[in-house]
Amino acid sequence: MKSNLITADWLKTQNFKIEKGVTIDGVFLKELKSLIDDRGDVIELWSTAWLDYENGNVIDIKHVYQSATDPGVVKCWHLHEIHTDQFTVTRGKLQVCLVDLREDSPTYLQANSVIMGTGIPRFLKIPKGIMHGWKALGQRECLVVNFQSHPFDKNDEYKFPWNCVLTEIWGPKNG
Repeated sequence: MKSNLITADWLKTQNFKIEKGVTIDGVFLKELKSLIDDRGDVIELWSTAWLDYENGNVIDIKHVYQSATDPGVVKCWHLHEIHTDQFTVTRGKLQVCLVDLREDSPTYLQANSVIMGTGIPRFLKIPKGIMHGWKALGQRECLVVNFQSHPFDKNDEYKFPWNCVLTEIWGPKNG
């Protein structure tokens, strides 16, 4: 289904299956290394050495921006038909949720949740057609640096209310 045909009402009729870990086809999660010494630390955020055109794990970047999210705020849902998001968290802790809306995908209607942050440095690639969003966890503002495959285009951002589906996916979970 084309992204522009997806509506909040259609989303409400779908039977999403929440899977543990990163199981959605084409989503790539890379653990980053934090090099710490007595002067501070360094984390490599992106490198051409990661490019893997054959497997499509990481793609070239055309647009980079930083986004701030206040504690407890959920920014979602949205998806793209053209561009791919690739990002990392440079301050704070974030829960990222993903839903595969690509009808031709072997993981169609699967949902995943990933925790990222300065304590868990990771790089996440979200292909086009994957609905996604995030929630800032903890007590401080969260900063995300996004390395997109294309320059920003408001016509390639399909947004839906944060609470139209999968409200139960968001943490923290107690117990």
